[in-house]
Amino acid sequence: MDRKKINSLVIIGVIVGFMLAIQFQTVSKPEVRDTRDTWQLREDLLKEKELQSRLIKEIRSIEEKLNEYETEREQGKGNTLRNTLEELKQEAGLTELTGPGLTIYIEQLNEELILGTSGATLSPDLLERLLNEINMYGAKHVSVAGQRVINTTVIRDINGETKINGRSLTKFPIEIIVLTEDFTVAEKLYNQMQVSKSAEEFFIDNLTVTIKKPELSIAVPAFEDSIRIRGMEQVKSDKGDS
Repeated sequence: MDRKKINSLVIIGVIVGFMLAIQFQTVSKPEVRDTRDTWQLREDLLKEKELQSRLIKEIRSIEEKLNEYETEREQGKGNTLRNTLEELKQEAGLTELTGPGLTIYIEQLNEELILGTSGATLSPDLLERLLNEINMYGAKHVSVAGQRVINTTVIRDINGETKINGRSLTKFPIEIIVLTEDFTVAEKLYNQMQVSKSAEEFFIDNLTVTIKKPELSIAVPAFEDSIRIRGMEQVKSDKGDS
C-alpha cells in the first residue's frame, strides 16, 4: 500500500472519529426542558397571585395614608383659622380671661376726713392717668367696675358723671382688675404702685387707692357691647364672580 493511500485512510479516520465525538457529546448533554408537572405549575401561579395581591394591598394602604395626610392638612388649615380667630377675639377683649394679676380699689375718704364737703367723685382724667400708669408697668388686660377696657373704650364726663363704656362710675368702691403676663410682672406692678404718686392725687380728690397683693389667678370679664367699626365698607365682588 503506497503512502498516499495510507494518508487518505488516516484523514478519513480522523474525520470519522471527530464526528463520533460530536454525536456522543450531543447525546450525553440533552436539552434541558421544563419537567414540572401541572400541580407544580399551579402552585407557582398561586404564589405569583399572592405576591400580586400583597402589592395591591400595600398600594391601597399607601393611598389611604396619603388621603389621611391630605385630610389632616385641610383640617389643620381650619384649626389654624379657628385659633387665629380666638387669638384675635382675646386681643380685642371679647373673651373672659384669667391669669396672674392684682386688684385695685378706689374708695371715698371717710366723711369726717372730707372737711365738710358733700362727697367725692372720680374724674375721667384721674382714672385715665391711673390706667396709663398701670399699663406702663406691665398691665395686659384691665377691667374697671366690671367693664372691660379695650382700644375703643371711652372714659368721659356726661352730665357730671364719669362713665366708661357708657356705664356710670358712681358706686364706691370701684374695683379695677389687672391681668399681667406672669406673676413676676404682677409683683413688679404691685411694687411700682406702692411708691407711685397716684395715691396723693386721689387723696386731693377725697379718694383713696388700695392695692391688693398679686394673685396667681384672677379674671377679667369680656367686653359686653358690640364693637363698632367706622370708616370701613364691605368689598363688592365683580358681576362675573360666582
